[in-house]
Amino acid sequence: MPYDAQLTGPYVERSRADWAELAESTPMGLDDTTLEKLRGLGDPTSMLDVREVYLPLTKLLSTYVLHTGELHSSTNEFLHLSVGRTPFVIGIAGSVAVGKSTTARLLRELLAAWPEHPRVSLITTDGFLLPNAELERRGLMNHKGFPESYDRRALLRFVMDVKSGRDEVTAPVYSHLSYDVIPDAQVVVRQPDILIVEGLNVLQPARPRADGTTGLAVSDFFDFSVYVDAEDADIRDWYVSRFLSLRDTAFRDPRSYFHRYADLSHDAAVYQAEMLWDTINGPNLSQNILPTRGRATAILRKESDHKVKWVRIRKV
Repeated sequence: MPYDAQLTGPYVERSRADWAELAESTPMGLDDTTLEKLRGLGDPTSMLDVREVYLPLTKLLSTYVLHTGELHSSTNEFLHLSVGRTPFVIGIAGSVAVGKSTTARLLRELLAAWPEHPRVSLITTDGFLLPNAELERRGLMNHKGFPESYDRRALLRFVMDVKSGRDEVTAPVYSHLSYDVIPDAQVVVRQPDILIVEGLNVLQPARPRADGTTGLAVSDFFDFSVYVDAEDADIRDWYVSRFLSLRDTAFRDPRSYFHRYADLSHDAAVYQAEMLWDTINGPNLSQNILPTRGRATAILRKESDHKVKWVRIRKV
């Protein structure tokens, strides 16, 4: 972003080198073994990436959490209230295969290492996808991951309940093996200091109603949001590469929804992955996900090697 654009635009941009300097003296709180567990399949995020990109982001987030708490106290004092503070909610958005899940898991681990907010919960919106049977009934199986494939009311209700300070809030659980919501399975969130909500479309604005009014969106309850970004062509390449890795690993499990792809030749697997991208994931990115990028508080821009090149932070 040119300097003059930074003066007039909504974001301030920092190169990776400048961004890395912002947390030089901050303790890491993460080791190689933990990082290996947090990385997604084929994700090359290194300890250097953690120190230069995610640690400064964690430090900034902690600053936001601190000052949001001060605002809460000041508001209580002004209104003569004694209302308890509610969780700080962070949204993580981006395309399939861009690395947002690794980003979310890293932030959870790093944020929980700070003594000021040790209870950090992470929820993915996959659990709020409509069950496959319902998607089939509605003719939406080829639109899985599109906004209309989610139980948006249930997701909104979940985030509202967490943000309102309820003692316990439950969320459904999704299996990537069966490619479906697990019946009767739940994860319980109990008043965390911070809740991270990760998903493709979490930055979607509210939909207009038939009468022209609009309701609420999940993003209305975010205190901070991150969009993980890259060139479309790079994300497509990463998706194909991940598909090939899954063909040799998870797809070989007979219980896998994608077991039928396990014995594809290399060329056939590439063709299948490119077809899935070009007909489902690519259109979802261009039509629904990418248009929400400008709603994020922070944008992490990756290069073709998955390394973050620059970071943009929305001006306050």
